[in-house]
Amino acid sequence: MAVKIRLRRMGSKRNPFYRIVVADSRSPRDGRIIEQIGTYNPVANPTEVKLDEDKAINWMANGAKPSDTVRNIFSTEGIMKKFHESKIQS
Repeated sequence: MAVKIRLRRMGSKRNPFYRIVVADSRSPRDGRIIEQIGTYNPVANPTEVKLDEDKAINWMANGAKPSDTVRNIFSTEGIMKKFHESKIQS
């Protein structure tokens, strides 16, 4: 099963709010998920991101691929750097 870490859209019209979720790549954007690992609010100023870093790193270590947007969020939060450092240490 190909697993992706991606955004699930919540919120009302013109007021988006996203959950960062782990889902099967074949499921629809707002469909069935495996686990929720964080939230992302682009409307707030500054942008608000809440993440469970341990779960994110664990899922990526087990083969989950982040989407482009989630990869950018992880990079700004420093999770991608921690993930690459953990791969080097192993």
